[in-house]
Amino acid sequence: MRAEVGYPDAQRDKAAAQTRPAVAGPTVHQEEKPAMKYVCALTGVALVAPALAQIDGANFDTDYGPALSGQTVGTQFGNNSDPARDFANGSELDAIFARIDGTTLLLGVAGNLETNFNKLDIFIDFRKGGQNRLRGDNADVDFDGLNRMGDDGSGNGLTFDDLFSPDLFLTYTNGNDPAEHFMNAAELLTDGGGDGNFVGGGLKSNGPIVGNGPGGMALSADGDNSNTLGVANLGDPFDSDPATVTTGFEFSIDLATLGDVGIAAFVNGGGHDFLSNQIAGGLPDGFGNLGEPRNIDFSTIDGDQFVIIPAPAGALVLLAGLAGISQRRRD
Repeated sequence: MRAEVGYPDAQRDKAAAQTRPAVAGPTVHQEEKPAMKYVCALTGVALVAPALAQIDGANFDTDYGPALSGQTVGTQFGNNSDPARDFANGSELDAIFARIDGTTLLLGVAGNLETNFNKLDIFIDFRKGGQNRLRGDNADVDFDGLNRMGDDGSGNGLTFDDLFSPDLFLTYTNGNDPAEHFMNAAELLTDGGGDGNFVGGGLKSNGPIVGNGPGGMALSADGDNSNTLGVANLGDPFDSDPATVTTGFEFSIDLATLGDVGIAAFVNGGGHDFLSNQIAGGLPDGFGNLGEPRNIDFSTIDGDQFVIIPAPAGALVLLAGLAGISQRRRD
């Protein structure tokens, strides 16, 4: 029998419109994003791409092709040895798989999330604006977990790499026996505030989480914790190449946009208050857990702690065509 960890009933009852009132906060000065990361919002435009059979947290190799990024360091949040789909006794982030299907981002985060309500925190950069350094006056989601990582009024706040300013926050968690899973989402507006809400969750045996995020954004998620390969504990030889792990956590996110998308993701503590060393893009060799999120500045750490998901070739051709049409109309 696995030990149960309570997840308050209040979380299950969060209203979809839950938001945190905006309060005055420090101005975030951000570098202009490069042109490659701008996106064009389109309505009713769909590009042909192979559809996923289902969101289930499995078969990432066949659903996505090769991983976009593999882990570089062993975990300090426990190396999972439990092959059960719904349970894990450790947490690791082995690889990132993703593609853009029409205006929907399909994301696979390979690895494990311990069923003790550790958090998989995901930040998505898909439009101009966003927050390069997390403010402390964002939407109250997951018991104010987002703001737990942001500025506490002293000028701190988790800071991303220089050219990464996310616009959307997702957090996924699982625990209890029988296993349950839950997801929350929030906007990251440049000036703070914004919408956020509890997306949904319940027994994992009931299937994927399906719901809506800020502005009615369609979201779904599911997890498969059966992986026992990939990284090992920090300092030990890897169990296998992390980039070949093909199970983990899968998300469908309707961004209603076309263009390149940036992803930052990491395993965090149950209160969003202690960052592991399991970071998308990886850390330099030998790095252990990062600890207090508010004091982390990824721009001071070698390498990119985010991953770029290129727009499909068809999307780039379409965007170029639309730009040409717009220019001709102006002429």
